[in-house]
Formats: sequence, structure tokens, C-alpha cells
Amino acid sequence: MLFDILPVLFSAVLSALTWNYFFIPPRFTFHIDKAQDVLMFLLYFVIALVNAVLSFKIRKAESKARDKEEKEKTIKLYNTLLNTLSHELRTPIATIIGAIDTLQISTNKLSPLQQSELLNEMDKASVRLNRQVENLLNMSRLESGFLKIKRDWCDGNELIYAVIQKQEQVFQTRFRFEPNEKLPLFKLDSGLIEQVLQNLFHNAIQYTPHDAPIEIVIKAENLNCIITVRDHGSGFPTSELESVFEKFYRLPHSKAGGSGLGLSIVKGFVEAHEGEVLLENNPDGGAIFTLIIPAETSFISNLKNE
Repeated sequence: MLFDILPVLFSAVLSALTWNYFFIPPRFTFHIDKAQDVLMFLLYFVIALVNAVLSFKIRKAESKARDKEEKEKTIKLYNTLLNTLSHELRTPIATIIGAIDTLQISTNKLSPLQQSELLNEMDKASVRLNRQVENLLNMSRLESGFLKIKRDWCDGNELIYAVIQKQEQVFQTRFRFEPNEKLPLFKLDSGLIEQVLQNLFHNAIQYTPHDAPIEIVIKAENLNCIITVRDHGSGFPTSELESVFEKFYRLPHSKAGGSGLGLSIVKGFVEAHEGEVLLENNPDGGAIFTLIIPAETSFISNLKNE
């Protein structure tokens, strides 16, 4: 089952000889007295060889079919990636180039308000472009196996505040976050967790009405850092809850502006911390993402004592 044809044939021959030596009289010799025993030995030997050869051919056929399936998946993934990149990278690049051309050609004809609007569009497009490139690079790090966790002490409240500020500068979305004053410090890779939160917040922004808040809660429980992100959008179809973390997966009728990599990166980075991501629909509408990340905890006073 595990080796090439020569070891398989050798195994069949050795099996027949072993059976002869231990079970065909006279025992403990390779000599066979009776014709019926000779016939039985030859039949066993032939059946063992045929079984070995057929097992090898079946395994080879399965391997060939598996390789073909993987090749088809790779081609499909490549086409998906190509289509995604052609749209998701071209759109912000075209926006930036168009805005720059307009500013260069018509600077004297544009009012300060129009110039400000163009610069704002360029800023949004550059953020979108940077997010797509970061997602592609992060997915490459995950798949290559070169991702290394660099844990250090970090303040969970400050980490969330920093990500919220970056999102609000671009999307002007209302976040609801009450800092947990009793929260200890966590030993995490703050860079990766920041990327996780950015992707979760961006996903929530895409599907949450402007007047609905996005709620974030962080707490320490059973040596875990638990972060909950709750939005008030349309939620996910129950049948799709397990699929949303797959690469390049996007729900039907999804809004433009995503590559389907954000949530798969969330799952990959959290699992790199040996944690897990839970997704459920909010009974009041929307989705609830819960990050459960094992992490060493300590309070500032304890660190000073150390």
C-alpha cells in the first residue's frame, strides 16, 4: 500500500515463502512432499502476486486521478485569482491614475472642494489597493509555511483602538467599543492580530448599514484572549457558515471591493496562534465573529516585579 512495485512483489514472494516455511509440512523447511501442497503453494504464490500487482495499479490510478483533480483545482484557483486581481487591483489603480491626471490637467479649473474630493478618492483607492496587496502577501505567507509567530506583550484595548482609528479615517463608520479596564496584557503577535481585526472590521463595514454600530468586546477567560466582533448587517446563510473562510470564497450577490481572502487570512492567522474562529448569526440581525486565542496573560504590576 505504501511502496513501489518492486517492494510489493518482494513482499508477495516473501509472504509465500514464509507460509511454506511455517505451515506446509514438513514445517520449518522449504521442501514440499505432496503434490496438493505444491499446487496450494503455487496458487497462494500466484494470488499473492496478482493481489500485489492489482493493489499497485489501483493505487497508481488513484494517485493519477488525485493529481488530475488537484491540477483542475489549481487551474480553477489560478483563474479565480486572475479574475480577482484583474478587477480588484485594476479598479483602485484606475481611480488613482484618473484623479492624478485630472489634478495635473485641470488644477486651475478645480475648486478647493473638488480638489479635496479627488484627493479623498485617491486616499480611499490607495487604502483599498494596499489592503488587497497585503491580503495576497499574507495568504502567500500562510501557504508557504514561512509564517512565524512573534509573541510579545501587548495591550488589547490599545490594539483595538488603533485598528478602529485606521478604519474610521477611511470609512467613517461608527464603532462601539468600551475598553476593559480590568484586562491583563496578552502575549500575542500584535501585527498578525491587527491584520485579523482589520479584515474583520472591513468585512463588517461592507455589510452593515451606516447608521448601525459595529460592536467589539475583548476579555480574558481561561487563559484565552477572546475578541468578539458583532455587526448588524444581513448575516450569513446558515448553509454558508462553514464556507466563508475558504480562499477566494464570496457569497452570492456580494458587494464589490473584495477578493475573498480576508476571512481565510483571519482563520489562518488565528490558527497560527493555535486558536479558533467561531461564526454565528446574530439573532437580532448580522453576524458574530468570536476569536478564541490562547495567550499568556499578565498585569503591568507583575511585569514590573519580574
